[in-house]
Amino acid sequence: MALAVEGKASMLVLLAAIFASLQVCIASVYTVGDSAGWTSIANVDYKQWAATKTFQVGDVIYFQYNPQFHNVMQVSHAEYRSCNSSSPMASHTTGNDSITITRHGHHFFLCGVPGHCQAGQKVDISVPRTSSLAPTATAAASPSAHSTDAAAPASSPSSAAPSPTLMGRLQQLGLSMALLAAFA
Repeated sequence: MALAVEGKASMLVLLAAIFASLQVCIASVYTVGDSAGWTSIANVDYKQWAATKTFQVGDVIYFQYNPQFHNVMQVSHAEYRSCNSSSPMASHTTGNDSITITRHGHHFFLCGVPGHCQAGQKVDISVPRTSSLAPTATAAASPSAHSTDAAAPASSPSSAAPSPTLMGRLQQLGLSMALLAAFA
C-alpha cells in the first residue's frame, strides 16, 4: 500500500514538472500593427489592435518599422497620455525591435518622432494578472538591445504565434492530467 501511494506521488510530481515545462515554452509573438507594422501613415488604430489581443507575461511584442522615419520609446503612463518622449524608460531604434514582456501591468510605447504620437502612433500593451498557472518569460536577451525591468529584448521574432486560447487549453489539460493521476 505504501509503495502504491509513493508511486502516485511520484507520478503527480512528474506530471506537474512536465506541465510546468509546457507553460514556460509557450509564448506568443505579436507584430504591432500586424502587416502594417509600426507606422503613422497606414491609419492603424493601435488601441483597437491591442484590444483584440490577450497579452501574457513571456509574450514578445515585435515592432517593425523604417528606422529613418520612426522609433519606439517605452514611457510612463503620464508620458503616454501627453505624447512626451523626452524621458523614455527605454528607446528602440533598429526597425526590428523585439520586447519580451516580463511583468504584469501596462506597458506604454510611442513613436518619439514629432507629431507621430499625436497622430496615433502609440500603443498600451496591457498584461492582466492571471492565476499561478501563467507562463514565465523564456526568450533570450540580446546583448546589444536596451531593456528595462518592465520588458526585455528577445531574439528572432516571428509573426507566427500560438493562439492565446491554446494556453488555456494546455492549462486545462495539465490540470486534468494531474487530477486524474492523483485519483487513479
